[in-house]
Amino acid sequence: MSATAHSPHAVPRTGLILTGGGARAAYQVGVLAAIAQLRRDAGVQGANPFPVIAGTSAGAINAATLACQADEFDAAVDGLVHIWRHIHVEQVYAADSLGVIRTGARWMTMMSLGWALARWRRTKPRSLLDNDPLSHLLHRWINFERLDAMLDSEHLDALAISGSSYTSGQHVTFYQTHRPYEPWLRSQRIAVRAKLGIEHLLASSAIPFIFPAQQLELDGQLEWFGDGSMRQSAPISPAVHLGADRVLVIGAGRMHEPPGRRVTLVEGHPSMAQIAGHALSNIFLDALAVDVERLQRINKTLALLPPAAREGTPLRPIDVLVIAPSRRLDDLAAEHQGSLPAPIRAMLRSVGVAGEGKGATGSALTSYLLFEPSFTMDLVNLGMADTLARRGDVLRFFGWPAQAQRNDPARLRRGGDRPAEAAREVRTEAPTPV
Repeated sequence: MSATAHSPHAVPRTGLILTGGGARAAYQVGVLAAIAQLRRDAGVQGANPFPVIAGTSAGAINAATLACQADEFDAAVDGLVHIWRHIHVEQVYAADSLGVIRTGARWMTMMSLGWALARWRRTKPRSLLDNDPLSHLLHRWINFERLDAMLDSEHLDALAISGSSYTSGQHVTFYQTHRPYEPWLRSQRIAVRAKLGIEHLLASSAIPFIFPAQQLELDGQLEWFGDGSMRQSAPISPAVHLGADRVLVIGAGRMHEPPGRRVTLVEGHPSMAQIAGHALSNIFLDALAVDVERLQRINKTLALLPPAAREGTPLRPIDVLVIAPSRRLDDLAAEHQGSLPAPIRAMLRSVGVAGEGKGATGSALTSYLLFEPSFTMDLVNLGMADTLARRGDVLRFFGWPAQAQRNDPARLRRGGDRPAEAAREVRTEAPTPV
């Protein structure tokens, strides 16, 4: 990973990387809640701890929330905890029988009978699910009008949101800053300075096949964009290019599996759900692990160079802390598959999703779609516990003083009991699907 050298800062500029993963992004909020509590316990107040924020897919939604409330970090985290602990499927995609028939059933019909129905254009659905409810929720939840003020007042240096263009095949990072940063160009990925909005979040979180593509303007022309995790070969790169000296990365899946093979015996050919879940894991999880390893190798290489040689290279060491789930999230999703609405369960059953608990199948796929409190609350709590287990690493990374008091997840539930003022404006009942 290379970047033009930046002038050293008295305090290292910290970047935050929030990756994609649909409902799995609730884990990120648990990590942020624990960090907010550790920060308070260390007696650190005031400035936003993450002046550079980069998000992809569902992580872009969390990123935009933090960026637009960069002057009130604790309140922003409280609001995110409140939302993710009370979210329901109906707030993200149409899950009633009519909505499923209008999208999912029609999509499957086209897959099987498209040769006979191709002449009727109106029968061609755009995706498996209709995410219009998500658009309504985001417009009520995130106030992008505040972003300019956060940048102008230097509560925030940069926000980056990534998408993948179906039109050109390029991976594009849209970024908004106050200071001038030159766009960067790499193989199959570019950066574009833009005024960010809800449309960028919808494009970045448009999971392939599942949610519809969105149009965004690029170089004066409209292009169709899908989930930013697709073709994202360097997830950490945007934060580095935008001036981060150190980076906190919050993953949405395990970075390393325990030793030994993990084999789930399946009779016959793998189902569509298993194949889809495997493909989504490749899209959302694999690139991050590779990029972290690449960054660590560069850091080790730079450490071997004498000072004169190091000054002659555009590469610079980037301190990185990665916090990722300590258990497999598809196993956790399997325990909650039954909480999906009946029409969604019926639709997913046709592609191989069935059961609940240890004998469940297709849970890798459902882990991205399970926007229900039973699952997201477990993810939030897991994120809290994983972060507290690495308390020493977090304090060292930020340079915060160690404190004697012990922390536990029960103390971190500010968002569930005392949500931010913005969160009160978002009612937990599902918006009416359009």
